[in-house]
Amino acid sequence: MRELADAVYLGLPLGLVAVKTGNFINCEGFGRVTDLPWGIIFPAGGPQPRHPSQLYEAVLEGLLLFAILWSVRTRPIKPGDLSSFFLIGYGCLRFMIEFTSRPDRLWDGPFGWLNAGQVLSLFVIGVGVVGYALPRLGRQVPSQIVR
Repeated sequence: MRELADAVYLGLPLGLVAVKTGNFINCEGFGRVTDLPWGIIFPAGGPQPRHPSQLYEAVLEGLLLFAILWSVRTRPIKPGDLSSFFLIGYGCLRFMIEFTSRPDRLWDGPFGWLNAGQVLSLFVIGVGVVGYALPRLGRQVPSQIVR
């Protein structure tokens, strides 16, 4: 089962490239207002240039993460490690990109300066860390949890 998950997670970043590029073409999910020279004026975003956060996601969460996973896959790793590496890498990259994203209107962010995407990214990182650590703790851990 872990081998299948690794195969799926290895290809997932390429799917993210396609989706995020489509978001850019459709002018969906653009970022905060910026004064950087590569800011883009999106029709639905008003007259101010905005971060093309969809392109940041396509490059970082897609191409960069794929390149990392592709290079790691040839190393001696346990089944399920690629899945964990994807979750940790995706969560870390998404957390950083969220600084350029528009604030989530549905959630005021009870965690101070963190927005909803960053809190969810921390959760994804945690799942990845647990997925990586559990197989290394030995066979006694599940029986201790059941008690």
